[in-house]
Amino acid sequence: MSTHAEPTGVEPDVVLRLTDVVKTFPGVRALDGVQLEVRAGEVHCLLGQNGAGKSTLIKVLSGVHRPDAGTVEWLGEPVQFANPQAAMKAGIATIYQELDLVNDLSVGENVFLGHEPRRFGFVRRGTIADRTRQILGSLGHEEIPARRMVHALEPAGKQVVSMARALSQEARLLIMDEPSAVLAHDEVENLFRIIRRLTAQGIAVIYISHRLEEIREIGDRVTVLKDGRTTAENLSAAGTPTSELVSRMTGRTIEYVFPPRPEEPPQTAELLKVTNLSRAGEFRDVSLSVAAGEIVGIAGLVGSGRSELLETIYGARRSDTGTVELGGRKLRAGSVGAAVRAGMGMAPEERKSQALLLGEPIYRNMTLATFSGLARLGFTNAGRERAEADRIAGSLDLRPLDVRRAVGTLSGGNQQKVVVGRWLLGDTRLLLLDEPTRGVDVGARAELYRVIRRLASEGVGVLLVSSEVPEVLGLADRVLVMREGRVVREAPSHEIDEDTVLDLVMSGSLMEGTPA
Repeated sequence: MSTHAEPTGVEPDVVLRLTDVVKTFPGVRALDGVQLEVRAGEVHCLLGQNGAGKSTLIKVLSGVHRPDAGTVEWLGEPVQFANPQAAMKAGIATIYQELDLVNDLSVGENVFLGHEPRRFGFVRRGTIADRTRQILGSLGHEEIPARRMVHALEPAGKQVVSMARALSQEARLLIMDEPSAVLAHDEVENLFRIIRRLTAQGIAVIYISHRLEEIREIGDRVTVLKDGRTTAENLSAAGTPTSELVSRMTGRTIEYVFPPRPEEPPQTAELLKVTNLSRAGEFRDVSLSVAAGEIVGIAGLVGSGRSELLETIYGARRSDTGTVELGGRKLRAGSVGAAVRAGMGMAPEERKSQALLLGEPIYRNMTLATFSGLARLGFTNAGRERAEADRIAGSLDLRPLDVRRAVGTLSGGNQQKVVVGRWLLGDTRLLLLDEPTRGVDVGARAELYRVIRRLASEGVGVLLVSSEVPEVLGLADRVLVMREGRVVREAPSHEIDEDTVLDLVMSGSLMEGTPA
């Protein structure tokens, strides 16, 4: 049964209403009678685990899919959008987690892409630049040059350009899918400031995030999806207890997200030893170690050099100075092959572009790193691949448990399980995890945490990077704090708290010589 907030005062007009919306794919009922109501000028938050139906719902609203049953009312009229262009023309704009900008075009060209102002058949570039400056000004970002190439912008700047594109077509509803996933803390505050500007103009926002603290800060009302159904609608974003939101997302109350740590830290030999590792402009003089069976977490802001450090340890980037040793063996700088042969695996932050072949089946993605060992006389052995992938998928509780399915059809949390599962097939001794739960819901996070802790209990060393300080503190045995490319603190996780970490990462600039 759905739960409704009590109405107070005069309510704004309803701009979007979904009633009993159904969308079915072969073997999957992705939406099973969804209800949703969005009002003008509000931030309506959409919550749900990966696989709950959020992505399908977005695609129905944006014209990618047509519903099989139920009604979608837009501005009081029933609609069925034939394609995304029709939805955009009607005033519904979508900003996806992976921004769909063209890097080799300018800011203005992206903002007016597909509806460029023309005269006598010629694109009016001056008009594009002028109108782009006006729109960016309305968003409070006059500093972004209309003629700058998009590839030169930081992620936060690219996101502003996506919002400007929506405003260039006079959007009345903006759908934002995990907009803060790639933003630093101060950039999230700026995002919220822009959203408040938009809602003050009467523009409605559907905001999708797994971060409950963000929903409380920016949201007005919340709708929750589970297994394609609406389990709660029109809840108060600020006033609904976390336990109720979580239980409606998962069907259970998750009180302890993190698995218990061993009572004693692992007394094992040093597995990874990094000594004075540096890359110009990214990080310098980093030394760290990871023991077999130990989880070491790196906390720091976006841009602190954390991801670059992991990629350099893995050999995806070449260090300028310093050494990396695994099991006492020095690894060749800039060689992923050497790292993998030594027993190192990595799950990168950008799993879709860097780790997965989205059109290939799950089993082929899982066996990528061990493919040669599963081949016979130089020929592929698909049956053996599937059998091995089935075994790992079962141990990870992959859903749906069908390794022939294309990996691109899985939810974010299940895609991450496939990446981790790839390394469970080999003789991995050290696993590097960069933002392992980015875009993953609370239920799937708990499952991934259990997998990571289980790997450690089996003797695998884990070095992970996360933007979420509670995740680092709750999962790691030992914590390193990075700021401006340097490690500024190292401590057992029970000896450091979230306030201390935030103070460390947000103070001073080591690159400018300020003492740590």
